[in-house]
Parts: sequence; C-alpha cells; structure tokens
Amino acid sequence: MGIKVNERLEEMIEEGCETPKHRDCRIPMASVCPPPPRKKPIYGKKRDPPTNGYFQPPDLELLFAIAPRREACV
Repeated sequence: MGIKVNERLEEMIEEGCETPKHRDCRIPMASVCPPPPRKKPIYGKKRDPPTNGYFQPPDLELLFAIAPRREACV
C-alpha cells in the first residue's frame, strides 16, 4: 500500500494544482438578485426668509464696485 501512496503523491506533484470538483466545494448559486441601492434621504427643508430681513452692510457696494475698463494698447 505504501507504494501506491507514493505513486499517487508523485502523480499529484507532476500534475500540479487542481480545482476541487466535489459538490460541497462549489460556490452556491445566488437564488435572488440583491435589491437596488436606495436613494439617500433629502436632509433639510426649504427655509423661510428671516422676519427682520437680511443684514445689509453699508459698504458692501464698495467690495463689488466695477473697475473702469482700460483700453488696449494699439
């Protein structure tokens, strides 16, 4: 019996690695597809404007003043 084991071992080494064929070694088939991803919930809601109005700084117009255009040199 020892000779047969050695012969089988040598055959396995020569053949290389094999994928197991037994039914218990197989990956089971998926029976039902997973559900699609859900949409993320919308956080926040539409806000009403403040009752006292928005803050109006007195020098805000100076920050956004348009500089006079310069003519291109010809």
